[in-house]
Amino acid sequence: MNLEFRHLRTIRAIQDCGGLARAADRLNITQSALSHQIKNLEAQIGVELFVRRSKPMTLSAAGQRLLRLADQVLPQVEAVEQDFAGMVSGRTGRLHIAIECHACFEWLFPVLERFRRAWPEVDVDIRPGLQFQALPALQKAEVDLVVSSDPENLPGVEFAPLFDYAPVFLAAAAHPLAAKPWIEAADFAGETLITYPVERSRLDVFNQLLTPAGIEPAAIRQVELTAVILLLVASNRGVSVLPDWVVRDVRWNSDYVTRPLTETGLTRRLYAAVRGEDATKPFMAHVLRLMRTEPLKLQREGDAARRAG
Repeated sequence: MNLEFRHLRTIRAIQDCGGLARAADRLNITQSALSHQIKNLEAQIGVELFVRRSKPMTLSAAGQRLLRLADQVLPQVEAVEQDFAGMVSGRTGRLHIAIECHACFEWLFPVLERFRRAWPEVDVDIRPGLQFQALPALQKAEVDLVVSSDPENLPGVEFAPLFDYAPVFLAAAAHPLAAKPWIEAADFAGETLITYPVERSRLDVFNQLLTPAGIEPAAIRQVELTAVILLLVASNRGVSVLPDWVVRDVRWNSDYVTRPLTETGLTRRLYAAVRGEDATKPFMAHVLRLMRTEPLKLQREGDAARRAG
């Protein structure tokens, strides 16, 4: 027996409409074609599906069994069809994000809250990209977007620029380096450097300043949470280097000082890596716009609040 979805839809339509003519109109086929379809199906099954002498047409015992199957299967099929239609139109989809920087959570959560309101049918998830190989996972479609400051030339992957940021030196107000207008690599030689627990090659302070200069801090203390780093720095237990969006609020706190790295300062650029075929999806284009504008929005709001205070 070759049972198809159209057969289940036919049984459902005839039961709902009570006859061939109205069922054929619903299914957008001729009454003759519908009658022929039923006869072919009955020939395959070997039993009649309808009691034809009754008006309206009623299902036989075999027809009732097929109707129960239609009631179970068709809603699931229709749900999948709606999902696929949503994907084609860009209303639904998956946005699993891998983040290659701890501090990115500081600005990404407001982005995703705004995104959630605009795209409630998109499945959103976040994975710390430092715990696995994020870019290979993107190529294998295990994740859909990678936030990174280290673009690579990878087949099928596009790196969309998000925004520039400055790695900023942070110390307690009473720290001796607070007297300097800027901080150089040699200034870290006698210091305890507080960092996130990631490889040196992924930390701006090392790959942009200390490693090229051949300077090693006196000690390194790794801390998972930004709030704990700030607490330790305020307690003069060490110094740190954090992105400017992290320290924007503590710049005006009397417990801290912030200084540029080198006389001219350092600038880094953050990127969103996506697969090429996903870059033009409506929800992907929207989240990329939010990622570009939200950090600037938060900075303007913070500056306005401080001026008002």
